[in-house]
Amino acid sequence: MSASVNSSSATVNKFLNGINDNYGGVVVQMNEPMDPQLFASLLKSSISHWRQQGKKGVWIKLPIELANLVEPAVKEGFLFHHAEPNYLMLVYWIPGGANTLPANASHRVGVGAFVMNGKREVLVVQENSGRFRGTGIWKFPTGVVDEGEDICVAAVREVKEETSIDTEFVEVLAFRQSHRSFFEKSDIFFLCMLRPLSFDIQKQESEIEAAQWMPLEEYAAQPYVQKQELLKYIVDICSAKVGTRGYHGFSPVLTTSAFSDEKHYFYLNSVDLKRQ
Repeated sequence: MSASVNSSSATVNKFLNGINDNYGGVVVQMNEPMDPQLFASLLKSSISHWRQQGKKGVWIKLPIELANLVEPAVKEGFLFHHAEPNYLMLVYWIPGGANTLPANASHRVGVGAFVMNGKREVLVVQENSGRFRGTGIWKFPTGVVDEGEDICVAAVREVKEETSIDTEFVEVLAFRQSHRSFFEKSDIFFLCMLRPLSFDIQKQESEIEAAQWMPLEEYAAQPYVQKQELLKYIVDICSAKVGTRGYHGFSPVLTTSAFSDEKHYFYLNSVDLKRQ
């Protein structure tokens, strides 16, 4: 929740306008330009006012156009919480002592796509950027889940972008959590199985050096794959899934939660669930 703040209304009220959140705090959204000195004065009086009201956390959302207000906020004791391309969120903890405000998002989510055709060939790519550039290593299509994007949708999108292959999401086969991988954030990587709906490859020129269908055994025999314990596990999982060992992953099911009527995907082992 948020409230707009402009120079004239703030001057009349002597305080910054804000909206109470559900946790004893207040959220202020700055929308109109304001003199930094006036902002500093109003901020100081507002914090005193909110302290008397027993407020805890103060959140100020500054659009990029009002970046000149960052310095007075920081001088008043505000800290950076998170930033997006068009705004910065600052936060202030009034009570003192241990700060119990929630931290910024701690994880990035990635996907890898296991796509196999009827010839037992897997879809693989060579990247022309990053640490695999120029190594000759073939890998599964991978990518990062966008904000507001479901894992199953992201996997299909990444395969389409990198290879032009249309696919249908089948299952999440496994996932891995690692830490300090991207700007000190943790990373959750989902290995997803997709069913190909087309087979004519057209690689993405900007990011992909080469793309092809390759026998699973040939992919697994790469020295780099043989040396990486994680990749060996991935090969074993994929082999078990298309073999006779009956490996079952997690399929997306649309459902709602107690917190929202909006539909979300819940990933579960639908095969074994039906057997019960």
